[in-house]
Amino acid sequence: MKNDKSTATNQKPLILVSNDDGITAKGIRELVEMMTLLGEVIVVAPDSPQSGMGHAITIHMPLKVRKSDVFKDLNVEAYECSGTPADCVKLAKFHLFDNRTPDLVVSGINHGSNTSISILYSGTMSAAIEGAIDGMPSIGFSLCDYGDDADFSHIRPHLLKIAEQTLKNGLPKNIALNVNFPARFDKNTNEEKEIKGTKVCRQAHARWQEKFDLRTDPYGREYLWLAGDFVNPDKGDDTDEWAVNNGYVSVVPCQFDMTAHHGITHINNEWEI
Repeated sequence: MKNDKSTATNQKPLILVSNDDGITAKGIRELVEMMTLLGEVIVVAPDSPQSGMGHAITIHMPLKVRKSDVFKDLNVEAYECSGTPADCVKLAKFHLFDNRTPDLVVSGINHGSNTSISILYSGTMSAAIEGAIDGMPSIGFSLCDYGDDADFSHIRPHLLKIAEQTLKNGLPKNIALNVNFPARFDKNTNEEKEIKGTKVCRQAHARWQEKFDLRTDPYGREYLWLAGDFVNPDKGDDTDEWAVNNGYVSVVPCQFDMTAHHGITHINNEWEI
């Protein structure tokens, strides 16, 4: 791609779409369709599922990227990459886009929640954070429904509004948004739920209480399978967990500067160094 944005007039916003569920997932198709309403869309996504990869990058093996016709029916240029979501954003910016910089990076729509501590493990959010590292307004979108055939129809107007506002008003430098949508149907009653609105939240102080199941394969060899339960002692009504569990879209501004400033104060005051 050799287009130089600075020389173009009345050019549509350039929107980079990626994900962690893989280029053929239902969620990314939904996202691509919505983004075509807002600008010129180019997809660079993993060629296979990369959930739970966190911000991993590929350094010990070659990366392969090739054109894909997955979104040919939408007239959207797409590439599939052998690497992680973070790899995809890096390759897009420094290899595929040449002189153009995306006006917006969006990742998802993830099949499953990325609230609270899950952001640290999320491949979806790693793509968004990678965009923010390079100064591009970036958003990770997730639906709290893990089904491969999840229903995304109810989130369309809310997702579009968040993306439109980001394109129009921008984000603070090096900030990415972690956006989670409630599932359309209640998992216990299967009743349809309406989205009540959007809340800008903080990340809940919750965690996974993990365990490893010891199992045996058909050849009698033992192996371990990660399992566990999500534990949320944070009862605040200003968190992402509270929002999605009470019918709201949660929007959490995130940063990659993980400095604990109160830790600096404690060490300087209490340690003898």
